[in-house]
Amino acid sequence: MIAGCDKRSGPGSQANETIPAANAASGAATAGATADKGTLDRSHKGEAAPDFPFADPEGKTVTLAAFAGKPVLLNLWATWCIPCRAEMPTLDALAGQKGDALPVITLSQDGKGRAEVDPYFAKAGFKHLKPWTDKDTAFSLGLNVNLPTTILYDSAGKEVWRVSGEMDWAGARAAALLAEAH
Repeated sequence: MIAGCDKRSGPGSQANETIPAANAASGAATAGATADKGTLDRSHKGEAAPDFPFADPEGKTVTLAAFAGKPVLLNLWATWCIPCRAEMPTLDALAGQKGDALPVITLSQDGKGRAEVDPYFAKAGFKHLKPWTDKDTAFSLGLNVNLPTTILYDSAGKEVWRVSGEMDWAGARAAALLAEAH
């Protein structure tokens, strides 16, 4: 069974919804399109990052251990997930703002991997996000989470918190949470 999408209610929840304009300066243009509906969960604080393998943007198999020594923001998403797509532009803005200090790993849970992700990335025009893929959906299934789910791991590879559901990653709530990255 595949993890479900945390469905968005109201206008803009159709499968053919247009992609919000990517890479707006500081995310201001996308703030209205992305709501802070995410639920903060600290119950996994201190748990080690899973060692599930996934594909990096070049197609090489890696694990989260490749980021040892720096905090990392892991976002589990899929192209078919409306709230996932809604928050991607704010994740792109965040990735541009944080750079190497906080890698933003948008890990697709699409079963066809790059075949589904690449066209979406091309259409969205992201400037800072890279197409990481988990065709086996090991993360969403292994962690038993819905999409989108975003997890902050500290520089020791331990979970700090996770947010389940849509989030404005360029907003004040996200900034306060991300200040916990060490």
